[in-house]
Amino acid sequence: MNGLSRRHFIGALSGLALSAPVLFNRYASAAPAADNVKLLRLERNNWVPNNPHLPVIFYQGVLPPSPAMTAPTESLFENNDWPPQWVASIFSFHHYHSTAHEVLGCVSGHAKVMLGGPGGEVITMTAGDVALLPAGTGHCNQGSSEDFQVVGAYPPHQQWDICRTAPTSEMLQRISRLPFPESDPVSGRHGPLTQSWQQG
Repeated sequence: MNGLSRRHFIGALSGLALSAPVLFNRYASAAPAADNVKLLRLERNNWVPNNPHLPVIFYQGVLPPSPAMTAPTESLFENNDWPPQWVASIFSFHHYHSTAHEVLGCVSGHAKVMLGGPGGEVITMTAGDVALLPAGTGHCNQGSSEDFQVVGAYPPHQQWDICRTAPTSEMLQRISRLPFPESDPVSGRHGPLTQSWQQG
């Protein structure tokens, strides 16, 4: 699904976010348990730069349990300063973003997702899981259920690109200097991002 169709899809769903304020409020300030959060530090892998300064943060089972998880997940990210932009699957080819950090919240199904480029780390995402990927992090859907979908969100004013070749020196500088919110997409001001990601 390309960026334009994703934006149209997310626009059609925006009104649904208003239908679940009670469900969102129940989970907006709850910090995930430490054993539900894993940090992955990825070195450069051939043409995939990854991010030498910021770890991937993988949260397991932290999204609001609901038969329709999309709207409360969008609300959760939006209220924690990570505006959602699309709802779809993850591309089945290795790629990274040089212009945006990305958070992916699984709202249905399950998938094996390889992080870090070819031969990298494989995580299993199931409904309720969230993967926070710093700019430069390679990711690829290695196989998923037919109903696998994630909400994709980004810091304000960051537009994602799709990179499938080695970065230039300018891209590496951009990746290393890209700002991010002082708010964790899952648990707000007091979450793994604020503890594990440092500006600069």
